[in-house]
Amino acid sequence: AHQSKLDFFCKLGYGKQDICKVLENLGQEALEDDVLKELIRMGSKPQALENQAQPSPLKLVARGSCSTSPGSKWLGEDDSDSSDHLRPIVIDGSNVAMSHGNKEVFSCRGIQLAVDWFRERGHMYIKVFVPLWRKEPPRQDSPIADQHILEELEKQSILVYTPSRKVKGKRVVCYDDRYIVKVAYEKDGVIVSNDHYRDLQNENPEWKWFIEQRLLMYSFVSNRFMPPDDPLGRHGPTLSNFLSKKPVLPEPKWQPCPYGKKCTYGNKCKFYHPERPQQAQLSVADELRAKIGVPLNLGKEEEKRNRLP
Repeated sequence: AHQSKLDFFCKLGYGKQDICKVLENLGQEALEDDVLKELIRMGSKPQALENQAQPSPLKLVARGSCSTSPGSKWLGEDDSDSSDHLRPIVIDGSNVAMSHGNKEVFSCRGIQLAVDWFRERGHMYIKVFVPLWRKEPPRQDSPIADQHILEELEKQSILVYTPSRKVKGKRVVCYDDRYIVKVAYEKDGVIVSNDHYRDLQNENPEWKWFIEQRLLMYSFVSNRFMPPDDPLGRHGPTLSNFLSKKPVLPEPKWQPCPYGKKCTYGNKCKFYHPERPQQAQLSVADELRAKIGVPLNLGKEEEKRNRLP
């Protein structure tokens, strides 16, 4: 039991010393959920993130080479696998599967549709979290459809099972939501779920901000996965900007001036004037002077004289 826990948290990227310390404090029979909580409380970070914090010497790699430095891998993927401009995606597998199955059946096809949608957009880092007991043969009270999809996604290193075990015939399940939020937070990615994780928001103020800003809700229209075009509301970013590390700002659309040629604001007018080729570089007074051929400097001297008492 000790070794399996050690291996599991090593896979998540935590140092052996930290894991052993926590297991000593909590005892060997401690649940994985409690161990994870304690690691977070201690401020222990996965080694992949620590490595990023330390500037490493530049290394030349031959073009086309796939070699990565040892120790930089976490959850089977390296940061360099993630596309430069697209955010990592963390999918709440249970939420997506139950939504696709109309809350009656755990439909694995829904997970596949969501994964395919993000793949087609070009996202390289996609993780799906599903409780381990979904591997078991389905029972009448918890039907599951297309279970083979889970196996295929696991082989592709996309699906991650959150631990569970049986104690005296009762299933002990780790809280998979905590894994989902933690991984998305540390990867600075996006959570795909229709759950609001209110308990986790109350638990950690940093997570609260992250869940509010990075939760991507969705709908299934027949067999089509559809996130909203405005994930944070009408005045928030577009879907493309929400999923991008470097948002692209829309080009300003010039609105024509409602007063047209009768406008008296000159170069202070915010609106577009098609009749002014240099977009109101001159004030109205200067424009009039230019029309009658009076030098601009002369006009300004006159204005100064008129202002003097």
